[in-house]
Amino acid sequence: MKNNVLYIFLAAGLMFTSCADFDPLEFNVEKPESIILQEELDSYEALKSYLDSTNNPNYKLGASMPMENFANRGLMYRLVNRNFNEFTPTNGMTHSSIAQNNGTYNLTGVMNLLSVASESNVEIVSPSLIWHQNQNASLLNGALSPLIVNSPAFANELNVQELGSGNLEQWEFSAGTTIEPNQGMGGNSPAVSVVSSGSVSSPSNVRFSSPDIPIEQGKVYEFIAYIKSDVPGEGRITFDGLTNNEPEIDWFSSGEIAQTFETNLSWKEIRFRISDFQNDSFSFQFELGYQEGVNYFIDINNLYIYDIAGEPIINNLISDGKFESGIAWGGWGNNSTRGLTEDGQGVGNEGRAFFVTNPSVTGGFWEVQTIYELAEPAEMGETYNLSFWVKGTEEGVIRPELQSPDFSSNGFGQVFVTTNWSLVTVSTTISAADRNRFIISYGEFAGTVYIDDVVLASASLSGGSTTIVDRTPQEKSAITYGQFENWVSQFVGETRDFVNTRYVINEPLDNNNPNELRSGEGRTLGANEFYWQDYLGKDYAVMAFQLAREYGNSNDLLFINESGMESNLEKCRALIEYVSYIESQNAQVDGIGANLQLDLNSNLGNVESMLRLLAASGKKIKISGLEVRLNVSNPAQVVLDAQADMFKSVIELYNQIIPASQQYGITLTNPVDSDNTLRQGLWNTNLVRKPAYVGVTEGLEN
Repeated sequence: MKNNVLYIFLAAGLMFTSCADFDPLEFNVEKPESIILQEELDSYEALKSYLDSTNNPNYKLGASMPMENFANRGLMYRLVNRNFNEFTPTNGMTHSSIAQNNGTYNLTGVMNLLSVASESNVEIVSPSLIWHQNQNASLLNGALSPLIVNSPAFANELNVQELGSGNLEQWEFSAGTTIEPNQGMGGNSPAVSVVSSGSVSSPSNVRFSSPDIPIEQGKVYEFIAYIKSDVPGEGRITFDGLTNNEPEIDWFSSGEIAQTFETNLSWKEIRFRISDFQNDSFSFQFELGYQEGVNYFIDINNLYIYDIAGEPIINNLISDGKFESGIAWGGWGNNSTRGLTEDGQGVGNEGRAFFVTNPSVTGGFWEVQTIYELAEPAEMGETYNLSFWVKGTEEGVIRPELQSPDFSSNGFGQVFVTTNWSLVTVSTTISAADRNRFIISYGEFAGTVYIDDVVLASASLSGGSTTIVDRTPQEKSAITYGQFENWVSQFVGETRDFVNTRYVINEPLDNNNPNELRSGEGRTLGANEFYWQDYLGKDYAVMAFQLAREYGNSNDLLFINESGMESNLEKCRALIEYVSYIESQNAQVDGIGANLQLDLNSNLGNVESMLRLLAASGKKIKISGLEVRLNVSNPAQVVLDAQADMFKSVIELYNQIIPASQQYGITLTNPVDSDNTLRQGLWNTNLVRKPAYVGVTEGLEN
């Protein structure tokens, strides 16, 4: 039955075709030229297939773009895997991304990237270890900022005034101990100088001992001292009158308990608590006889022992002047904003600070204000001292005052704000009984003001003191090297199992005078700008290469990188000389990277000359970042073709001039178009190939 039905349909079809005899219309449509061109572009193989893996298997074709583009395993990840054999992240692996304001390093993102890369055939190149940009300048400058010492607002059980005047009658000490008037913290206060000279056979050979100090048993006392030495030294503090007279202590509140502490050029705070008293008094002694030839200094004004439950001799009317409760002050005016910073951005790089951002100068200083309501009005006729730390994004003036509900006030005068943290101490005398609001006016300041450690207290109830200790050049050098060594050793050490190629130093030379190192001196620096060389000198690169070699793998390739050498051949010569200097100081540099930011007007003759100079160095040579900018938002076809020719020419020059044994390869900077129209890559934002793709393939082929 089914077959009969099929025959009927076939017959009907034949009848129809015989009754309606017609020919279909014939016409030809030419493909648009744009489609033909795109089909031609799409016919090319993946970029890395054009590498000569037989004769030059170590040649790297790299892509440089944001870390997350690769780490999230998305479209960019597949594009990189298909076309490149190397990847250099432009973010996420820099000091500014990893170093936290508290001095720790967060490597979570880095280790995730390296884990993802280990699953592919793409090698990761570590971007610049040491650079003047992309550094956590807040951390580094904070470490170099003056030491701020606030003495406790409690009665001191030690008579340091008498000691500071040079009276040592009640103290016991070894030979050579003196009171030095200007060797204390800040340079204008006294210090005890204790010299460890001659032979020392036990710690007690060199000592400085206190008189008996009366105490109340059952109470807890805090001991505070500040000590430094002219060369590295070692010491301890022992007691008479405690249950344990030779305790192991967490001397520097670091979480580590030890028998002794170490000293160096910088003042160090020793702070701990004691309560195991056997009698109604005790004494202590600094025992410093561990090393010969050390001069120790103990600051006198900040040598403190006090009852932590005693009666404070300061009454701060601002309940949270350090802003650690997470509550910001209120305010108003001129579309200003206010709030609290992140932790670690307060004065001394610690805690939080309060900020106010005023977008513009107003007609009156009172038109932008913050307010703090006092628990009780200030006392009429009393003088009040106000102290706080302040800095701004710009220089300018703010005005603090104590105000009444009718807006009358007693002002503290104008406070000049600079771009660095500075301590303000001012006072005013109250002339009305209803001054119950602390006001700061910002109408004369355009920008952001940061405020921290606000203390408002009656002069008759104030105690304690603040000492500001500027760092000496020697201290700054030592502190900077400590940060430098920590960063290189920890970052290289943690990533050594995944990374074998690193840029150690980036852009060391001054643009205008390439025979000198870059410097930040005398300039206003950006948020993440820090010049290690200003504190470590010419040998900062020597130190960096030595540390990278020590904490990395013995076969790692370590590069120095510079930009602008194609437009300034003197800079190229200077870099080669700097490499020779580094190696003369017992550090090994394996290669030189050249970052090329070109446009269609760039001089290829200069590029050729640069490559010949680099080839003559005998080092591995890498074009560390190649881009050809177009400087137009919608380039015509002729412009795109010219860009392709530029890519092709530069790659051909590299392959022709640099001997194969010195060729490390070429990295393309941002090969995919970005929203920044200056940066035109090999793919548009939809990942469609552009003529530049062909330019690169032909350059590699030839």
